[in-house]
Amino acid sequence: MNEKKNVAELYEKVKRLFVIAADGHYRFTQSEFNQPTEYRLKKLARVPMVSVVYKARDKASGTIVALKKIRLETEDEGVPSTAIREISLLKELRHPNVVRLLDIVHNDAKLYLIFEFLDLDLKKYMDSLKEQPLDGSLIRVSYMHQLVSGMNYCHGRRILHRDLKPQNLLIDQAGVLKLADFGLARAVGIPLRTYTHEVVTLWYRSPEILLGSRHYSTAVDMWSIGCIFAELVLKRPLFPGDSEIDEIFRIFRVLGTPTEDIWPGISQLPDYKENFPQWRQRAWIEILPTLDPAGIDLLNNILVFDPALRISAKRALQHPYLLSNQ
Repeated sequence: MNEKKNVAELYEKVKRLFVIAADGHYRFTQSEFNQPTEYRLKKLARVPMVSVVYKARDKASGTIVALKKIRLETEDEGVPSTAIREISLLKELRHPNVVRLLDIVHNDAKLYLIFEFLDLDLKKYMDSLKEQPLDGSLIRVSYMHQLVSGMNYCHGRRILHRDLKPQNLLIDQAGVLKLADFGLARAVGIPLRTYTHEVVTLWYRSPEILLGSRHYSTAVDMWSIGCIFAELVLKRPLFPGDSEIDEIFRIFRVLGTPTEDIWPGISQLPDYKENFPQWRQRAWIEILPTLDPAGIDLLNNILVFDPALRISAKRALQHPYLLSNQ
């Protein structure tokens, strides 16, 4: 209730009344600005269930923004919990590698989150290169270091992203990478007995979540970062499973089938099976022959079964791979 109350108070500070013109413009008729502000919209993407993202231009300033429209009528109690979470967290985050929430507009059954606009994400960027490999220093300096820096900032404030994937990593014209789409994010300190099981896109989902754990930590984000790291090198997803069990087995085929010796407590997880097929661990150099030894070592420290042993973002920033060429 306190979270909703805080957001409601925030609405009152920035609320504007607007009309929707027939020509597809959003014209704000009452505004904090001296002159009416007008946005021309172009639909960019549809987020499942409750939101649509538009590219919008502020007609007064010419500024391009991303406008995330959230339908409130789908919720019996008003604002969707994912929207409340995203607003509550993003309004506290100020870091060059985290997308900026510029403004909030609330009217009747619609809520608009106005973000800085970045028209390229890491997935689109990798797709645009086709067969051309990414330069090793570009991966290390421009992308991995920025990704881990942004995540370290969030984790330092006890915030889990919970849905890291290339599509949620935006890149501006200067090559700055920014974490985006915090709709599934959660503050670690939120007093819930368990976290939800259905988080993180399948290909980037950590083994503890895949095996049913509902008590997890910042390590879930680090697993996703490891998968993204490998994808930057491979130019394709590392574990492209088409179901949860297929995803688990793809991980096992690379890292080997885990046991209590290497992951204490695994046998107690809800979806663990004693009759899992047995695979031996493969060497990363076989899978990623172009990755240098320091990169292999970092990946070995990220893609670890036991979340308690998985390297943190803070420690990863001190790893030789990310310290080199800085």
